[in-house]
Amino acid sequence: MAAIREQDLAAGKAALHQWAQAAQTALAALGPHTPDDAPGSAASAALSSSISAADSLSNRSGQAVIDATIPTAQAEHQTTQETTVSATPTVPTENQPTQIDAAERLSLSPDLPRPIWALAVRYSLFLLERKAPGPGVEVRVAPWAAVKILDGPASDPHNLTPPDVIELDPDVWLRLACGITSWSEEKNAGHISAVGERDDLSALLPLAVA
Repeated sequence: MAAIREQDLAAGKAALHQWAQAAQTALAALGPHTPDDAPGSAASAALSSSISAADSLSNRSGQAVIDATIPTAQAEHQTTQETTVSATPTVPTENQPTQIDAAERLSLSPDLPRPIWALAVRYSLFLLERKAPGPGVEVRVAPWAAVKILDGPASDPHNLTPPDVIELDPDVWLRLACGITSWSEEKNAGHISAVGERDDLSALLPLAVA
């Protein structure tokens, strides 16, 4: 089953942008607003870039650039529709995690409506699946979605589960997807449950929003 319905892609993109922007605001409040070598500056760099780079990636992959306007006729996402999305949203970038204290970054969880969280998770998993398609590893972010990625043995036809399974909570997954924390930080903090040999997705993260 797809992580997100095609008609929800635009809403999902907007939700992920909104989550990233809320995270950037929270990170900015944690660090000093001083020169580039200050702890807060890396946080800003990790979450702010032009959307044009991501759109170029989307074009190269043959995907149409998705408009970030939330559809107005989706009953499941009424709360999302009522939430204002910035006209110039920030997006995750492929920078290293910020030097802001790890304990603070590992607890970052923006206060946003549940539908925003759900759409952000679904859309980011869609991006992960598109970045590394395959049947070898199942990535689960309960309660909202799961995808299979990377080459490898297909699912057992009796239980439909690949030999490698990774489970994460929504806040953990979105921090990783947006480059707020690293895989090793979340793993060492006990936030990642993994079964199988391939239990490290750091080479695929963070994601560039497209």
